[in-house]
Amino acid sequence: MNPKVLIFDSEAPFYARELTARLPEAEYLATNDPDEAVALAPGAKVIIGLAPFIPEPAISAAKGLDWVQALTTGIDNLLTNPDLKGVALTNCSGIHGPQMSELAILSMMALARDFPTILANQQAGVWDRRKQSLLMGKTLCIIGLGAIAETLARVARPFGMQITGVSDGRAEVPGFDRIYRRADLPRAMAEADFTVVLVPYGPATHHIVGPEAIAAMKPGGYLVNLSRGGCVDEDALLAALTEGRIGGASLDVFAQEPLPADSPFWHAPRCIVTPHIGGFSDTYHEQALPVVEARMSEYLSGGVAALKHRLDRE
Repeated sequence: MNPKVLIFDSEAPFYARELTARLPEAEYLATNDPDEAVALAPGAKVIIGLAPFIPEPAISAAKGLDWVQALTTGIDNLLTNPDLKGVALTNCSGIHGPQMSELAILSMMALARDFPTILANQQAGVWDRRKQSLLMGKTLCIIGLGAIAETLARVARPFGMQITGVSDGRAEVPGFDRIYRRADLPRAMAEADFTVVLVPYGPATHHIVGPEAIAAMKPGGYLVNLSRGGCVDEDALLAALTEGRIGGASLDVFAQEPLPADSPFWHAPRCIVTPHIGGFSDTYHEQALPVVEARMSEYLSGGVAALKHRLDRE
Protein backbone atom coordinates (compact mmCIF):
# COMPACT_ATOMS: atom_id res chain seq x y z
CA MET A 1 0.00 0.00 0.00
CA ASN A 2 1.29 3.45 -0.88
CA PRO A 3 2.31 5.51 2.16
CA LYS A 4 -0.08 8.30 3.10
CA VAL A 5 1.41 11.81 2.99
CA LEU A 6 -0.43 14.74 4.61
CA ILE A 7 0.50 18.14 3.17
CA PHE A 8 -0.62 21.15 5.23
CA ASP A 9 0.08 24.44 3.50
CA SER A 10 -1.59 27.20 1.49
CA GLU A 11 0.20 25.71 -1.52
CA ALA A 12 -0.65 22.13 -0.57
CA PRO A 13 -2.48 21.41 -3.87
CA PHE A 14 0.65 22.49 -5.78
CA TYR A 15 2.89 20.13 -3.81
CA ALA A 16 0.39 17.28 -4.10
CA ARG A 17 0.02 17.75 -7.85
CA GLU A 18 3.75 17.96 -8.51
CA LEU A 19 4.70 15.08 -6.23
CA THR A 20 1.96 12.86 -7.63
CA ALA A 21 3.28 13.46 -11.14
CA ARG A 22 6.89 12.79 -10.16
CA LEU A 23 6.59 10.25 -7.34
CA PRO A 24 3.23 8.47 -7.68
CA GLU A 25 4.21 5.71 -5.25
CA ALA A 26 2.63 7.70 -2.38
CA GLU A 27 -0.87 8.99 -1.64
CA TYR A 28 -0.80 12.77 -1.19
CA LEU A 29 -3.55 14.50 0.81
CA ALA A 30 -3.59 18.31 0.54
CA THR A 31 -5.27 20.77 2.89
CA ASN A 32 -4.80 24.15 4.53
CA ASP A 33 -7.68 23.70 6.96
CA PRO A 34 -6.60 22.68 10.50
CA ASP A 35 -9.76 20.66 11.22
CA GLU A 36 -9.48 18.82 7.91
CA ALA A 37 -5.82 18.12 8.64
CA VAL A 38 -6.78 16.43 11.91
CA ALA A 39 -9.40 14.35 10.09
CA LEU A 40 -6.91 13.29 7.41
CA ALA A 41 -4.00 12.62 9.77
CA PRO A 42 -4.79 9.09 11.05
CA GLY A 43 -2.64 6.65 9.14
CA ALA A 44 -0.33 9.32 7.73
CA LYS A 45 3.29 8.21 7.58
CA VAL A 46 4.59 11.63 6.47
CA ILE A 47 3.56 15.22 7.23
CA ILE A 48 4.79 18.14 5.11
CA GLY A 49 4.25 21.77 6.13
CA LEU A 50 5.63 25.01 7.52
CA ALA A 51 6.88 23.90 10.93
CA PRO A 52 5.26 26.60 13.12
CA PHE A 53 1.86 26.14 11.49
CA ILE A 54 1.46 22.35 11.36
CA PRO A 55 -1.51 21.75 13.71
CA GLU A 56 -0.36 19.90 16.82
CA PRO A 57 -3.66 17.92 16.97
CA ALA A 58 -2.88 16.62 13.47
CA ILE A 59 0.54 15.48 14.63
CA SER A 60 -1.04 13.77 17.65
CA ALA A 61 -3.61 12.06 15.41
CA ALA A 62 -0.96 10.68 13.05
CA LYS A 63 -0.14 7.53 15.00
CA GLY A 64 2.76 5.63 13.47
CA LEU A 65 4.19 8.75 11.86
CA ASP A 66 7.62 8.16 10.30
CA TRP A 67 8.79 11.58 9.23
CA VAL A 68 7.99 15.30 9.17
CA GLN A 69 9.34 17.41 6.30
CA ALA A 70 9.36 21.06 7.36
CA LEU A 71 9.02 23.64 4.61
CA THR A 72 10.94 26.03 6.86
CA THR A 73 14.50 26.04 8.16
CA GLY A 74 13.49 26.56 11.80
CA ILE A 75 11.84 23.58 13.49
CA ASP A 76 11.92 24.73 17.14
CA ASN A 77 8.33 23.69 17.84
CA LEU A 78 8.86 20.25 16.29
CA LEU A 79 11.94 19.56 18.40
CA THR A 80 9.96 20.07 21.60
CA ASN A 81 6.81 18.20 20.55
CA PRO A 82 6.59 14.97 22.62
CA ASP A 83 4.48 13.30 19.92
CA LEU A 84 7.47 13.48 17.56
CA LYS A 85 9.86 11.51 19.75
CA GLY A 86 11.56 9.04 17.44
CA VAL A 87 10.10 10.68 14.31
CA ALA A 88 12.59 11.76 11.63
CA LEU A 89 12.78 15.49 10.95
CA THR A 90 14.09 17.29 7.87
CA ASN A 91 13.85 20.92 6.80
CA CYS A 92 14.32 23.22 3.80
CA SER A 93 17.63 24.73 4.81
CA GLY A 94 19.56 26.35 1.99
CA ILE A 95 16.73 27.78 -0.11
CA HIS A 96 16.42 31.19 1.57
CA GLY A 97 19.52 32.92 0.23
CA PRO A 98 17.85 35.07 -2.46
CA GLN A 99 15.03 36.54 -0.35
CA MET A 100 17.12 37.01 2.78
CA SER A 101 19.89 38.70 0.82
CA GLU A 102 17.47 41.03 -0.93
CA LEU A 103 15.93 42.07 2.39
CA ALA A 104 19.41 42.68 3.80
CA ILE A 105 20.31 44.92 0.84
CA LEU A 106 16.95 46.71 1.07
CA SER A 107 17.47 47.27 4.79
CA MET A 108 21.00 48.61 4.36
CA MET A 109 20.00 51.00 1.57
CA ALA A 110 16.93 52.20 3.47
CA LEU A 111 19.00 52.86 6.59
CA ALA A 112 21.86 54.55 4.76
CA ARG A 113 19.54 56.82 2.79
CA ASP A 114 17.12 57.38 5.71
CA PHE A 115 14.30 56.21 3.48
CA PRO A 116 11.65 56.26 6.25
CA THR A 117 12.13 60.04 6.48
CA ILE A 118 11.85 60.37 2.69
CA LEU A 119 8.52 58.51 2.79
CA ALA A 120 7.30 60.62 5.73
CA ASN A 121 8.24 63.77 3.79
CA GLN A 122 6.26 62.51 0.82
CA GLN A 123 3.16 62.09 2.99
CA ALA A 124 3.69 65.58 4.42
CA GLY A 125 4.38 67.17 1.04
CA VAL A 126 7.89 68.22 2.09
CA TRP A 127 10.60 68.66 -0.58
CA ASP A 128 13.82 68.03 1.36
CA ARG A 129 16.89 67.21 -0.75
CA ARG A 130 19.83 65.77 1.14
CA LYS A 131 23.06 63.93 0.46
CA GLN A 132 22.64 60.20 -0.06
CA SER A 133 25.00 57.69 1.54
CA LEU A 134 26.25 54.87 -0.69
CA LEU A 135 26.95 51.21 0.02
CA MET A 136 30.02 51.50 -2.20
CA GLY A 137 33.18 51.49 -0.11
CA LYS A 138 31.40 50.43 3.07
CA THR A 139 32.25 47.37 5.15
CA LEU A 140 29.61 44.69 5.68
CA CYS A 141 30.13 42.28 8.58
CA ILE A 142 28.03 39.10 8.51
CA ILE A 143 27.62 37.12 11.72
CA GLY A 144 27.07 33.46 10.89
CA LEU A 145 28.60 32.03 7.73
CA GLY A 146 26.12 29.57 6.29
CA ALA A 147 24.57 29.36 2.83
CA ILE A 148 22.59 32.58 3.25
CA ALA A 149 25.73 34.50 4.22
CA GLU A 150 27.52 33.24 1.12
CA THR A 151 24.64 34.42 -1.06
CA LEU A 152 24.54 37.81 0.66
CA ALA A 153 28.29 38.25 0.14
CA ARG A 154 27.88 37.55 -3.60
CA VAL A 155 25.00 40.02 -3.83
CA ALA A 156 26.75 42.76 -1.82
CA ARG A 157 30.10 42.55 -3.61
CA PRO A 158 28.90 44.26 -6.83
CA PHE A 159 27.86 47.26 -4.73
CA GLY A 160 31.56 47.76 -3.97
CA MET A 161 31.36 46.62 -0.36
CA GLN A 162 34.13 44.99 1.68
CA ILE A 163 32.88 41.77 3.27
CA THR A 164 33.95 40.40 6.65
CA GLY A 165 32.45 37.57 8.66
CA VAL A 166 32.25 36.17 12.17
CA SER A 167 32.39 32.41 12.72
CA ASP A 168 34.06 29.82 14.91
CA GLY A 169 33.39 27.10 12.37
CA ARG A 170 34.90 28.47 9.15
CA ALA A 171 38.28 30.17 8.80
CA GLU A 172 38.00 30.87 5.06
CA VAL A 173 34.88 31.51 2.98
CA PRO A 174 34.84 32.44 -0.73
CA GLY A 175 33.95 36.08 -1.24
CA PHE A 176 34.95 37.23 2.25
CA ASP A 177 37.89 39.55 2.84
CA ARG A 178 38.40 38.49 6.44
CA ILE A 179 36.91 36.08 9.00
CA TYR A 180 36.86 36.86 12.73
CA ARG A 181 36.33 34.42 15.59
CA ARG A 182 33.31 34.98 17.80
CA ALA A 183 35.59 36.14 20.60
CA ASP A 184 36.59 39.03 18.31
CA LEU A 185 33.00 40.00 17.43
CA PRO A 186 33.20 43.47 19.07
CA ARG A 187 36.28 44.24 16.98
CA ALA A 188 34.59 43.04 13.81
CA MET A 189 31.53 45.19 14.51
CA ALA A 190 33.70 48.18 15.39
CA GLU A 191 35.21 48.06 11.90
CA ALA A 192 31.87 47.55 10.11
CA ASP A 193 29.51 50.10 8.67
CA PHE A 194 26.77 47.45 8.51
CA THR A 195 26.42 44.29 10.57
CA VAL A 196 23.93 41.63 9.44
CA VAL A 197 23.03 38.88 11.90
CA LEU A 198 22.41 35.50 10.24
CA VAL A 199 23.69 33.08 12.88
CA PRO A 200 21.31 30.28 13.98
CA TYR A 201 19.76 30.77 17.42
CA GLY A 202 20.70 28.53 20.33
CA PRO A 203 22.28 28.66 23.79
CA ALA A 204 25.66 29.53 22.27
CA THR A 205 24.26 32.45 20.27
CA HIS A 206 21.78 33.86 22.79
CA HIS A 207 22.54 37.61 22.89
CA ILE A 208 25.68 37.04 20.83
CA VAL A 209 25.22 40.70 19.88
CA GLY A 210 25.27 42.02 23.42
CA PRO A 211 26.12 45.31 25.18
CA GLU A 212 29.86 45.05 24.50
CA ALA A 213 29.41 44.43 20.77
CA ILE A 214 26.78 47.16 20.42
CA ALA A 215 28.96 49.61 22.35
CA ALA A 216 31.82 48.86 19.93
CA MET A 217 29.79 49.91 16.86
CA LYS A 218 30.64 53.08 14.98
CA PRO A 219 28.42 56.09 15.78
CA GLY A 220 27.14 55.74 12.22
CA GLY A 221 27.05 51.93 12.22
CA TYR A 222 23.89 50.00 11.39
CA LEU A 223 22.63 46.65 12.68
CA VAL A 224 20.37 44.37 10.63
CA ASN A 225 18.94 41.30 12.37
CA LEU A 226 17.46 38.62 10.09
CA SER A 227 18.14 35.57 12.27
CA ARG A 228 16.19 35.32 15.55
CA GLY A 229 15.34 37.99 18.08
CA GLY A 230 17.22 36.19 20.84
CA CYS A 231 20.54 36.66 19.03
CA VAL A 232 20.49 40.36 19.92
CA ASP A 233 20.23 41.90 23.38
CA GLU A 234 17.18 44.02 22.63
CA ASP A 235 17.50 46.16 25.76
CA ALA A 236 21.07 47.10 24.88
CA LEU A 237 20.09 47.82 21.27
CA LEU A 238 17.09 49.94 22.27
CA ALA A 239 19.28 51.99 24.61
CA ALA A 240 21.83 52.58 21.83
CA LEU A 241 19.10 53.71 19.44
CA THR A 242 17.38 55.94 21.99
CA GLU A 243 20.64 57.57 23.02
CA GLY A 244 21.76 58.02 19.41
CA ARG A 245 24.95 56.00 19.86
CA ILE A 246 24.58 54.08 16.57
CA GLY A 247 23.32 55.00 13.13
CA GLY A 248 20.24 52.78 13.25
CA ALA A 249 18.84 49.27 12.98
CA SER A 250 16.57 47.20 10.79
CA LEU A 251 14.89 44.34 12.63
CA ASP A 252 12.93 41.52 11.03
CA VAL A 253 12.88 39.28 14.12
CA PHE A 254 12.17 39.81 17.79
CA ALA A 255 12.33 37.90 21.07
CA GLN A 256 8.52 38.11 21.24
CA GLU A 257 6.53 37.69 18.04
CA PRO A 258 4.25 39.11 16.87
CA LEU A 259 5.90 42.27 18.17
CA PRO A 260 3.50 43.71 20.80
CA ALA A 261 1.71 46.91 19.84
CA ASP A 262 3.26 48.67 22.85
CA SER A 263 6.83 47.64 22.02
CA PRO A 264 9.15 50.67 21.98
CA PHE A 265 10.78 49.32 18.80
CA TRP A 266 7.78 50.43 16.73
CA HIS A 267 8.72 54.06 17.35
CA ALA A 268 12.42 53.82 18.19
CA PRO A 269 14.55 56.44 16.42
CA ARG A 270 16.35 55.30 13.26
CA CYS A 271 14.74 51.86 13.48
CA ILE A 272 12.98 49.92 10.71
CA VAL A 273 10.64 47.11 11.76
CA THR A 274 9.58 44.33 9.36
CA PRO A 275 7.26 41.46 10.42
CA HIS A 276 9.57 38.43 10.11
CA ILE A 277 9.31 38.32 6.31
CA GLY A 278 12.97 37.64 5.51
CA GLY A 279 12.41 34.05 4.46
CA PHE A 280 9.23 34.73 2.48
CA SER A 281 8.98 34.91 -1.29
CA ASP A 282 6.22 34.78 -3.88
CA THR A 283 7.90 31.68 -5.35
CA TYR A 284 8.59 29.90 -2.07
CA HIS A 285 6.70 26.75 -3.06
CA GLU A 286 8.80 26.52 -6.23
CA GLN A 287 11.99 26.99 -4.21
CA ALA A 288 11.02 24.31 -1.69
CA LEU A 289 9.74 21.70 -4.13
CA PRO A 290 13.17 20.32 -5.22
CA VAL A 291 14.12 19.74 -1.57
CA VAL A 292 10.79 18.06 -0.78
CA GLU A 293 10.99 15.93 -3.92
CA ALA A 294 14.54 14.80 -3.12
CA ARG A 295 13.66 13.79 0.44
CA MET A 296 10.44 12.07 -0.68
CA SER A 297 12.35 10.09 -3.30
CA GLU A 298 14.80 8.93 -0.63
CA TYR A 299 11.99 7.93 1.71
CA LEU A 300 10.15 5.97 -0.97
CA SER A 301 13.33 4.14 -1.94
CA GLY A 302 14.48 3.15 1.53
CA GLY A 303 12.28 4.55 4.28
CA VAL A 304 13.47 6.78 7.08
CA ALA A 305 16.94 5.21 7.02
CA ALA A 306 17.47 6.55 3.49
CA LEU A 307 16.68 10.17 4.36
CA LYS A 308 19.63 12.49 3.90
CA HIS A 309 20.10 15.64 5.99
CA ARG A 310 18.08 14.35 8.92
CA LEU A 311 18.24 16.86 11.75
CA ASP A 312 20.00 15.90 14.95
CA ARG A 313 17.81 16.78 17.92
CA GLU A 314 20.95 17.54 19.95
